Amino acid sequence: MSIAQTTLADSVSYSGIGLHAAQEVHMIMRPAPANTGIVFIRTDLPGQPSVQAHLSKVTNTMRATTLEDGEAKVFTVEHVLSALNGLQVDNCIVEMDSAEPPVADGSSLNFVELIQKAGIQSLKEPRQEIVIQKQHLIQEDDKFIAAIPYDGFRITFTSINPHPLLGVQFFDAEITPDEYIKEIAYARTIAFTEELEMIRKLGLGKGGNLENTIVYDKTTCLSKVRSADELVRHKVLDVIGDISLLGRPVRGHIIAVKSSHKLNNLLTHDIFKEIG
Repeated sequence: MSIAQTTLADSVSYSGIGLHAAQEVHMIMRPAPANTGIVFIRTDLPGQPSVQAHLSKVTNTMRATTLEDGEAKVFTVEHVLSALNGLQVDNCIVEMDSAEPPVADGSSLNFVELIQKAGIQSLKEPRQEIVIQKQHLIQEDDKFIAAIPYDGFRITFTSINPHPLLGVQFFDAEITPDEYIKEIAYARTIAFTEELEMIRKLGLGKGGNLENTIVYDKTTCLSKVRSADELVRHKVLDVIGDISLLGRPVRGHIIAVKSSHKLNNLLTHDIFKEIG
């Protein structure tokens, strides 16, 4: 029996500042017809250009995922995409009057709450899954991410960090909406004080603070963590967002060690070759 595609039942909006550019942004998430996928619309630009959330539109993966199509450019979209994928929303129009969604609390929890407020409705068209049928492996030094056949959507992630408060963190779960909401959505990204100057010089992280980013110095944590393994849970959150750029739900097991947006993106390209 086929599963129906989904979209939002109503429109919802949220305002805030972006994590990296720190520009004010008003975001509206709207229902969309079947087979639309996730589309970002820049309402602040002439003609309101749009860009599809698809791996073919990825132009940068340094510390965040950037999508571009002509004049339409959006970045740091992985948390919005993660929430939509985690709650199994197949189709959605995301309107923004700036290039970057609101950072909110640094996790995807606010976006989950928006989706829950809007509600999710089924559409008449069946969901078209990408079924992993062979092993895919992307490696870089001591990092890797792989996809193998599996009857479901599962992620196993190992984070290894030399910081005394982080060390080795492991997370493994079948990704269902309930699991996503309870175990993944709340997790925020991290930053280190020694990196902050470099990040700011690159024009990034301007909207970050001790509440929406977990900040560590060489020996201590300057923020209040939500769980001891919040780092690895956020890594899983990012994978869920990045893997959604295949444009269809994935049926398979993603296994990663120290993966990044760059490696996540390379994996989507390798999987796309299989289905292309």
